[in-house]
Amino acid sequence: MALNASPGPVPHPSTSTDSGRHAGVVMTGDDGEDGTKAFYIHIEARTDTAAEVRQMLSEILGCVEGEPATGPWYGVQYAPTTFGVFEVFPNLAGRRAHVEGGGGDIFRDIERMNALLASPAHVYKLDVLMSKQVFTASL
Repeated sequence: MALNASPGPVPHPSTSTDSGRHAGVVMTGDDGEDGTKAFYIHIEARTDTAAEVRQMLSEILGCVEGEPATGPWYGVQYAPTTFGVFEVFPNLAGRRAHVEGGGGDIFRDIERMNALLASPAHVYKLDVLMSKQVFTASL
């Protein structure tokens, strides 16, 4: 890995046109068999839009707080313009319901995504193999 590379997964190749526009969001991976599922979403902000991307993540959190089938949810920033979301669902139905909900609506706002993101948000479909569900009381 090059020393100047962003941490995390490699962003999906942009579907930008000559005007710099892109698809807003791309999704990769398979649904597979039913079981505990997750999304990891890699988000690369345009220069000087990090504050707006943090606000967008806050709005998405507000949406998922009302979703009974969305479990652990984390919005993270691991470089000045690089963000991520990791979210877990008990099954395929929960993950699909999440996509149809308010968080999905935010990512489907192509104009906003083009204004904030340097490339489409890359949603990775994941299977959760194992987890620790609780924090210890000694924190």
